[in-house]
Amino acid sequence: MMPNKLLSLVTVGAIAAAALTLWGCGDKPAKSSGESEKSASHAAAAATIDEASLNVVQLSAAAAQRLGLEVQAIEQRNMPRLKPYGAELALPIGAAVVVTSPLAGTIQVRSGSKFPQIGEAVTAEQPLLLLMPMLTPEREVLTPAERIRFAEAKATVAQSQIDADGLFQQAAVQVEAAKIALARAERLHQDNVGTLRAVDDAKAQLDVAVKAHDAARQRKALVDNIKLDEEAGTLEPLTITSPLAGIVRATQVQPGQIVSTGAPLFEVMNDDKMWVKTPIYVGELELIDASAPVRVTAMNGAQSDKDVEARPISLPPTAVPLSSSVDVYYEVDNSDHRFRPGERVVAYLPLKGQTKVDAVPWSSVYHDVYGGQWVYEDRGDYRYARRRVEVGWVQGGWAALLRGPSVGTRVLVSGVAELSGVEFGFAK
Repeated sequence: MMPNKLLSLVTVGAIAAAALTLWGCGDKPAKSSGESEKSASHAAAAATIDEASLNVVQLSAAAAQRLGLEVQAIEQRNMPRLKPYGAELALPIGAAVVVTSPLAGTIQVRSGSKFPQIGEAVTAEQPLLLLMPMLTPEREVLTPAERIRFAEAKATVAQSQIDADGLFQQAAVQVEAAKIALARAERLHQDNVGTLRAVDDAKAQLDVAVKAHDAARQRKALVDNIKLDEEAGTLEPLTITSPLAGIVRATQVQPGQIVSTGAPLFEVMNDDKMWVKTPIYVGELELIDASAPVRVTAMNGAQSDKDVEARPISLPPTAVPLSSSVDVYYEVDNSDHRFRPGERVVAYLPLKGQTKVDAVPWSSVYHDVYGGQWVYEDRGDYRYARRRVEVGWVQGGWAALLRGPSVGTRVLVSGVAELSGVEFGFAK
């Protein structure tokens, strides 16, 4: 009996183990209908949707005519390549002059005029201040001690006049030498022996010499106006004038203040011309067309009707070793006083050679609030699709496209702002 009972228990255990094995290897239970719908919805959300299909505007014929829409095909054009560089505006040499006191004395305001104010426009040789000797109105006769100081002042004035005359003569000689060097460089260039760069360098040296000559002449005229009346025992007042036309940049004195010889009185600057100092990486210097003018824009670099053109000028070379850059200089007209010294701008420098690129009129490019750039593609039947583009540079009213629709695609060139108003719902 015992063996039979043991055999029965073993048989039952084997059957149970086989059943468990079959249940584990069988198919898993089917998902419920709710779980299946949830998975399907997730798969639908992950589907890719074309960006252009979300930005199609459908108009009627009357609406398109009222908005004044015009289209033009994207075309390939030979456009000069431009590259933006950060630049700094600076005053030219000699455009800012600090006027100092030639003698010790007391600052006074001229009768019938007011003390010069910062930002006030002045003309060349305009009288601004009076420098009075250290005498009171009640006592104009010099004491023995004052006569000694008067003799010292006279010697100082005489020495100043001699120095000013010497500087003036030296500057005149430098101007003549610069003219001779320029004539020689131009003659060699005409004979195909010299280079155009040598001519530009000679012109720059002549400009520097002329400005130095003008400054020396102004200093000589100022010193020559100093008159000491020794016989009468009094000193005549000295009129301090503006050395150049411009605006008063700073004042260092006040009426009634006693100043010493050489003390700064005021500064006058002329910002009708500004220099655009553009640092360029030395590895890209050979790519720059240094003989072509550049376009100067605001710091955001966006194309604007207020952009100005700057022409290249030759100045002594400067560089910054830590940044591996060299400086290239341009001159911009600032007669409207738009720019200020030290202001940062963007200079679009032309590169050598030309490239054939896809281009559209600049009026067809639309900028959204996030800075994205778009064009409206004409798909016919008054349907317009907004397509994303990437503008590399703008030249002559044309925008070079680095990315966007292919050549031949018809895009909107007039009425872009009106159509964007229709698309975003703020148009009437």
